[in-house]
Amino acid sequence: MPRLPFLSSLRYASSAATLRASASVASASTTSGSNSSSAPPPPPPSNEPMRFPCLDAIERRTKSFDSGPEPTYSKNLSGFSLFHSPSPLRLDYGGILPEFDIAYETWGQLSHDRSNAVLLHTGLSASSHARSHSQNPAPGWWEKFIGPGLAIDTDKFFVICTNVIGGCYGSSGPSSIDPADGNRYATRFPIVTVDDMTRAQYDFIQKELGISRLHASVGASMGGMQSLSFGTQFPDAVGRVVSISGCARSYPSSIAMRHAQRQVLMADPNWQRGFYYDTVPPHAGMKLAREIATITYRSGPEWEQRFGRKRADPRQPPALCADFLIETYLDHQGEKFCLEYDPNSLLYVSKAMDLFDLSASFREQAKINRAAPTQVSDSGAGACALPSKPYEEQSDVPAQLEFHEARSELVEGVKSLNDTPVLVLGVESDILFPSWQQQEIVDVLRDAGNKQVEHLELSYDISKFGHDTFLLSVNEVGGPVKKFLEQDI
Repeated sequence: MPRLPFLSSLRYASSAATLRASASVASASTTSGSNSSSAPPPPPPSNEPMRFPCLDAIERRTKSFDSGPEPTYSKNLSGFSLFHSPSPLRLDYGGILPEFDIAYETWGQLSHDRSNAVLLHTGLSASSHARSHSQNPAPGWWEKFIGPGLAIDTDKFFVICTNVIGGCYGSSGPSSIDPADGNRYATRFPIVTVDDMTRAQYDFIQKELGISRLHASVGASMGGMQSLSFGTQFPDAVGRVVSISGCARSYPSSIAMRHAQRQVLMADPNWQRGFYYDTVPPHAGMKLAREIATITYRSGPEWEQRFGRKRADPRQPPALCADFLIETYLDHQGEKFCLEYDPNSLLYVSKAMDLFDLSASFREQAKINRAAPTQVSDSGAGACALPSKPYEEQSDVPAQLEFHEARSELVEGVKSLNDTPVLVLGVESDILFPSWQQQEIVDVLRDAGNKQVEHLELSYDISKFGHDTFLLSVNEVGGPVKKFLEQDI
């Protein structure tokens, strides 16, 4: 019998307490001597124990993994092509992938001079399947944005989308096989950065597709990070850059939310420190992680209109399980996602987002790390140590000085884009990547000397969808992207 998820401990703790109380009453009655038969029965409790159907459902699902269902990400995926690099990919934090794969899909036709390619970057958990096609007719994650006459017009452009390094939809990631020993990497997979991901993409488009210069690099959310990363690392290899709901560096608010997601996932006993493949997956922790993430993807105003304070069934008494409509929505989102993405990939890719920083000093240190000899220590690739002392409150003066120094490092880090047109699009209702973070991108680009920066912010009146606006507001996002991509062609 597999171990039950940590959430189920609540149910068993309650049951154990009830049993202990019953045992205590029974013990008292047996020691009361000859008068035990005439002793009055124990009084009933004031209230019946509460039921927890949500925990029962998790328990049932855990038991179901004895015979299935198999996680979606571990099934044979189809419809993508695979680029294999036999050359090692040296990583920003000193790790190495001795070889790597990149899964990719394309739409449209590549022109004779190979000048019309648009590289589309994904968000955290998306695959290369951005739009349906004959090899995979299922709708893609940007289905309404790609196609004839759409935001990225396939009558004009050759569109490429890849699954990122660290992912689980065909590209090399924690669920991939380590060629050194034939076993899955699991948490022996090295820490990767967004820059690592885009260097692998650059290698792929050069060697696999023979494209020396892209017409444009386009991405939203983590894809917006990748788009800027690609442009700043390889300015001669891209003509235009689009960053939607992205940032120039990750800030504490978004780092904190992703940390919480990782912590609840790793606290699931079935995670087994990453070595859960071919056993029960940490679906309970994954479900909770997704629920936390979903809170950051949408906005308060939209949820106020959509759910208000409505309960799922007002005829029933309040419960500690999902009760309000917003709670049932989060529960549904978590349940739907918990088997669709590899938990280890969620850990690694979300950490890459935390580490994102366009600063010149970060790039210089990463370059030094990549050049250093790579050694595998006895403790494995992922040596980790807690801070030697707990956090102590500090004056905000050093923080202000640090902010100004960091700002100048960012300006230095984006100077390579000075001759590249850039479109930066933000959303006022976005709480994960607030619009002031897109404003920072604009400011550092202009301070660095770029005179071809376009900036658009969608107000609450235009979109209340928060961070997910880039997936849902087809005209408001797609229109500006289309106009920007088709300038001067």
